[in-house]
Amino acid sequence: MTGARPTGAAAGSGRRDPNLYSVPSPHQQAAGVRPVRTRDPARKQRILDAAADLFARKGFHSVSMEDIGEAVGITASAIYRHYDSKTAVLVAMFDRVIDQLLGEGQRLAADRQADPLDALTQLIEGQIGFVIDDRDVAQVYFREIASLPETDRRSLRRKQRLYLEEWVHLLTELRGDLDDTAARTVVHCAIGAIQSTLQHSAGLPEDRLRELLRRSALAVLTAEPADPYRRTEGAARHER
Repeated sequence: MTGARPTGAAAGSGRRDPNLYSVPSPHQQAAGVRPVRTRDPARKQRILDAAADLFARKGFHSVSMEDIGEAVGITASAIYRHYDSKTAVLVAMFDRVIDQLLGEGQRLAADRQADPLDALTQLIEGQIGFVIDDRDVAQVYFREIASLPETDRRSLRRKQRLYLEEWVHLLTELRGDLDDTAARTVVHCAIGAIQSTLQHSAGLPEDRLRELLRRSALAVLTAEPADPYRRTEGAARHER
C-alpha cells in the first residue's frame, strides 16, 4: 500500500518541499521560543533595604518610589509588583523586624526548661541586633511610625505589646520581688538603655558597643531591690 502522491508545485517539479523535511537550526529554534521570566527572590528584601536607607537619611515623605527603584537598579513600576504603595513598603519593613523579634520572644518564653536569665539574655541580644544590624529600620520606626495608616499602626503596637509581655513573663520568673507592673517598668528601662544608642553615634567598635549594651540591659533587669530601711534612714539623715 502506497502513501498519497505529492500535489502542487512539489509534485510537478519532483523536488521535496524543504519546509516539510528540514529541521530548524538552533538559532531558528531560539528565535521562536520566548525566554522564561524568573523573579529575583531577593528583590523584595533589596527594596526594603534601599527604602530603609533612604527613609533614614531623607525622611519618608521626601522619598519617592522612583528614588527607591533607582537605588535598587529597577524601575518604580517593578516595585509595584511587590508593594502597592510606598506606605506598604514601610509596613513591610516594620513587620519583618517585629515579627522576627516577637517570634523569638514567644519561642523563648514557651520553653519551660529554659533558664529565665539565659532567655532574657537572648532577648537582649535580639534587641541589640535590631538597633545595630537594622539601625536604619530602627531609626525610621521611631521617626515615621506616625506615617502609618491607623489600622497598620494599631497592628504594630499590638505586636509590640505582645513582645514586651514575653520579657515581663521571663523577668517575673527570675525575680520574685517584682509584680507584673513593676517588671514592665524595668523591661521598658532595659530596652530603652539598648535603644538609646539610636539617638547618637557611639563612636565605639561594634563588638565593644554590643558588650556595653548587653551589660547595661542586664544590670537594669537584675538590679537588687533597694532596702526600704536604708532608704528611710538615709532620707532622715539628710533632713537633719
